[in-house]
Amino acid sequence: MSSVRRLSLVSDEVHASMPLRQAGALRVAIATQDMKNLNAHFGSAKRFAVYDVTREEWQLVEAVAFDDVSDESGKHRSEGDDRITPKVEALKGCHLLFCLAIGGPSAAKVISAKIHPIKVPQPQTIQEVLLRTQTMLRKAPPPWLRKVLAEAGVAKKKRPFEDEDFK
Repeated sequence: MSSVRRLSLVSDEVHASMPLRQAGALRVAIATQDMKNLNAHFGSAKRFAVYDVTREEWQLVEAVAFDDVSDESGKHRSEGDDRITPKVEALKGCHLLFCLAIGGPSAAKVISAKIHPIKVPQPQTIQEVLLRTQTMLRKAPPPWLRKVLAEAGVAKKKRPFEDEDFK
């Protein structure tokens, strides 16, 4: 069985689960080995840096660490345990997941948890990922991001077309 460690900023109480999301923010998880760069495949990520991102700022919410991970070829160090489900469970509440790669079965589990996976072709700093996310939020977001924003309650859903609009 793999263990999960949550490192969170707390005020005066210990959180057993992910802290509440900042109003108007998009919650973003980034697969990382070093907490500085997006540099891991989903299955091999030892950590996920979780941020709340708005058009103006971002804030580190928590770092989620895992002991038993797959190597980048998808092979497990020890057989038998499911390493994907605990990761998906730990990331529930996130809207976007940035990683270098993610396998089909893992992507299906992530999507069913209402997390949109985004594969990035090469490593980059976490700051670059967050700046790019803010740029997408500030400008006209692509359709897939507008849908994520609407489901997250960050953007208003479009009103349905009504004949009364032309009276």
